[in-house]
Amino acid sequence: MRISVIGCGYLGAVHAAAMTSIGHEAIGIDVDEGRIRLLSGGEAPFFEPGLEDLLQAGLASGRLRFSTDMRDAADAAVHFIAVGTPQQRDGQGADLEHLDRAVEQLCGVVKPGDLVVGKSTVPVGTAADLADRLAPLGVTVVWNPEFLREGWAVKDTVSPDRIVVGVPVSSGEEISRGAPTADGLRAADVLREVYAPAIEGGTPFLVTDYATAELVKVAANAFLATKVSFINAMAEIAEITGADVTRLADALGHDERIGRRFLGAGIGFGGGCLPKDIRAFVARAEELGRGSALSFLREVDAINLRRRERAVSLAVRACGGSVYERRVAVLGAAFKPHSDDVRDSPALDVASRLRGLGARVTVTDPAAIDNARRTHPQLDYETDLDSTLNDADVVVVVTEWDEYRRGLSPEHAASLVSARAVVDGRNCLDAAAWRAAGWKYYGMGRP
Repeated sequence: MRISVIGCGYLGAVHAAAMTSIGHEAIGIDVDEGRIRLLSGGEAPFFEPGLEDLLQAGLASGRLRFSTDMRDAADAAVHFIAVGTPQQRDGQGADLEHLDRAVEQLCGVVKPGDLVVGKSTVPVGTAADLADRLAPLGVTVVWNPEFLREGWAVKDTVSPDRIVVGVPVSSGEEISRGAPTADGLRAADVLREVYAPAIEGGTPFLVTDYATAELVKVAANAFLATKVSFINAMAEIAEITGADVTRLADALGHDERIGRRFLGAGIGFGGGCLPKDIRAFVARAEELGRGSALSFLREVDAINLRRRERAVSLAVRACGGSVYERRVAVLGAAFKPHSDDVRDSPALDVASRLRGLGARVTVTDPAAIDNARRTHPQLDYETDLDSTLNDADVVVVVTEWDEYRRGLSPEHAASLVSARAVVDGRNCLDAAAWRAAGWKYYGMGRP
């Protein structure tokens, strides 16, 4: 099939390349000329394992192209919208400016019978509004939310754990009663063809109405954020009582109703999705007159932010009550490993707070230094881990890269620092091994 992907950021670039890997033709459209230049040369404009191989294979096959001109999407029959929906600058809700602009430009190139497929995370009700807007053009709107994890985006696109497709339904009826309209049924069949390899591999294909498809994405993010903040709330109690939150999480995880995943206490979540999505979800609920239903998400957000301050306080404690003029080695800048994304990064927030207290902070990261330097130029950066550790008074681990979890020996680190004190902001180190090597170990919610 001929497919266009509007927006070539983390979501769109991966989606376009992945579509060609399963046999489709795809063109990616973006207004950023520099990004398009890189993609057209087979170079990923951000760190995502496996993406460059996919790009180069798609370009070599002739099935993948990139352009800044929306008119180049005219030959496509299915148009995926993958633009960003960031948090509003002056509010908590989602900013749909990029989405509106993309749809406006698409209106000049779509043909009757085309599908416009939304993948961006949007407030519930957006798909219905766009359907009304595009109906006079004979175009059907579908909502197909993404469930990508940065660092695993290629795998999650080619072999997703579920595919959700929101289509037009008959007014007043439920999707479970077979209520898709004729256009909705046709649209679902087209998406089945688009995702045929994944479906044949056993991926569930769920057809819903627009609102359900929109809610699936934000509800999933809200649930994951709640689970992370729950265990971090337990860490706050553990720190007062002397309990060990990691053992607590292990015990909870054996309950099949709960599970161990996302019960890792630490400095909390960040990135370009969870924080802004839960805030936008609350804002939308308030617009719908149901703000009280999601009021707990405000506390989820507050708990998450508190854990960053806790990591700072542990670093201060490790330095004897003050970090002023003390050397602090911060290991990590990305909001998570296997990514160079520094949007709302807890790691950089901790580093900036320590510098604000007068510490001499040096940050290192395997992939995110360039992005971090652009957003936090006030910090000092070092690409070499040993140089970062040299003469440090305290080491603060804030991104759980394998280079730090498994690759950093406590004995080797001890030979470089001026004081053996480590704050494990992700509870990812072997506490016993570090203590055995003579380190003062400070974990999150651990004795």
